[in-house]
Amino acid sequence: MPRPSTGPALGVQLASGPASADAGRHVVGGCMGSDAGAVADEIMSLVGDVTLPKAFLRTVAERGDAIALNWRVGDSTESWTWTEYADLVARATAGLKALGVTRGDRIVLMLRNIPEFHVFDLAATFCGATSVSIYNSSSPDQIRYLVDHCEATVGIVEDAAYLSRFLEVRDQLTTLRTLAILDDPGGAAPADVTNARDLLASTPLDLAAVAGDAQPDDLATLIYTSGTTGPPKAVMITHRNIAFTVESLARCINFETFAGQRLVSYLPMAHIAERMTSHYQMAFLGYEVTCCPEPGQAAAYFRDVSPSFVFGVPRVWEKMHAGVTAALGADPEKGRQFAEAMAAALPIVEARDEGRATEEQEATWQFLDDVAFRSVREMVGLGRCQLAITGAAPLPADILRWFRAVGIPLAEIYGMSESSGPMTFSAWNVRPGTVGPAIPGCDVRLADDGEIICRGGNVFPGYLNDPEKTAEALDAEGWLHSGDIGVIDDEGYVRIIDRKKELIITAGGKNISPANLEAALKMIPLIGQAMAIGDQRPFVAALVVLDPEVAPVWARSQGIDELDLVELASHALVVAEVEASLDEVMSSFNNAERVKRLHVLGEEWLPDSDLLTPTSKLKRRGVVARYSVEIEALYR
Repeated sequence: MPRPSTGPALGVQLASGPASADAGRHVVGGCMGSDAGAVADEIMSLVGDVTLPKAFLRTVAERGDAIALNWRVGDSTESWTWTEYADLVARATAGLKALGVTRGDRIVLMLRNIPEFHVFDLAATFCGATSVSIYNSSSPDQIRYLVDHCEATVGIVEDAAYLSRFLEVRDQLTTLRTLAILDDPGGAAPADVTNARDLLASTPLDLAAVAGDAQPDDLATLIYTSGTTGPPKAVMITHRNIAFTVESLARCINFETFAGQRLVSYLPMAHIAERMTSHYQMAFLGYEVTCCPEPGQAAAYFRDVSPSFVFGVPRVWEKMHAGVTAALGADPEKGRQFAEAMAAALPIVEARDEGRATEEQEATWQFLDDVAFRSVREMVGLGRCQLAITGAAPLPADILRWFRAVGIPLAEIYGMSESSGPMTFSAWNVRPGTVGPAIPGCDVRLADDGEIICRGGNVFPGYLNDPEKTAEALDAEGWLHSGDIGVIDDEGYVRIIDRKKELIITAGGKNISPANLEAALKMIPLIGQAMAIGDQRPFVAALVVLDPEVAPVWARSQGIDELDLVELASHALVVAEVEASLDEVMSSFNNAERVKRLHVLGEEWLPDSDLLTPTSKLKRRGVVARYSVEIEALYR
């Protein structure tokens, strides 16, 4: 797991760091207090008046003939070079300007992860406008709220299915002047709906001549929150926020060059993590992106693309881990041998991360890699992965350790939309159970009540048209209040305890972190998802969901393979197996904190539903509403 050396970003040389993998492994990327302020000033000076259009043009000049974007057409792959990408942006910009789009306008996009998303998003910024990507699952009523709230003048949708939802509420969209559809092969769209392909066929304008239409403090995008605790809030992200954040992350990642790095884009572009990773950073740093329009196909794309740089929410890594576990479980002897290799590798990787691995340990790990781990990496499509990142929700520390042991350099990042994505991150000095130190230039501290707060150039200026919510998130001194409770060790590494508003307070007055309990429950081999319950209850209980990869394999070994997941969830053998593991995974908690009872479910909780957000965070109220009968039964 070599650590790359430093390279250029934003067209200038980054702060230098050691090129040696061993020498560089102990350098902490974050900083606190006055150090953070000094680094923030340095980064602000470095990024200057850089905007997304200016950064994109710089990358095009440097990378012109290199591949920028790939996508599948049937069984083949098609690509655009950076020069071809820029030509389409120039055409789309001309087309949008012809529609009357000007500085300060908002353009709503409802597109999957397809190359045209990148074109229209950038074209909006070259007009000085703001691109607003909304979740593709949005209902007509949600579309009406979002479009009116941001006062969008143009909406661009991918196909007839998305268009139909806009048309259902079109007469209620008071600011929308133009609605355009990208793919309408049958010509079924109403006559007053523009063909977005015509915008891409416009006579290209000179991008350099209009790059100045966007200014550093203009809004590059609005990121709408998931709205699990009320109406969605529009997080305002400026060009300066993006430039600062890209530079800070580039210092954390510290690749010698980003040119040639490959990434698969598959998570919703309406989420800051995917937008920052596969769109903004790409435009600034010049790596190659393959568009995967269906998140469920990401595993297949990984195997085809063999990405060198990967971002995934925890559920992606949990399912990958479960898939490997299930495959190994199908052959007991192979499973036993792999378990032995893992047991030997874990302390070696821990020593390596702490900079104390001996030559003998490194040789042992290399042997284990040759006989056990390399094939696992190839199986999941990460054989060439140089850096893997998990974020947006907690990942159990043991799963992170597992990936690092098999040679996939997985690191956890922490932040929120309001911090332009990251707040803390260490790409190489990983300490499982923590989310790393502050990113360079971001000052991260604890408020008096233990809430994590931060200040820096990555922090947003506020919520659109909502000064009251802005005042709740940003205090008078510019500190962003995360809503998370944490602790920070002497070296600045942050450990998340839980959401401030999600702590369980039992009937006995005990404050308990549900996230920690849920992470422990997911270490039961048969369990893929979990939610702890216990607020104002006499004890803590939990709903747990069978893992769809592991449970069927285990069931076959028990001779009950004729049952589906729902049937397995109520089978006595399954329930007994899960309950038998409960004491072990609860052993690190005191008696008042431990989960006392479980209800096993066979219905997988899917992202972008009434149970999970699009990035698989629990919608606790939705889960409680869906399973109210099962929850009450746990306390009878």
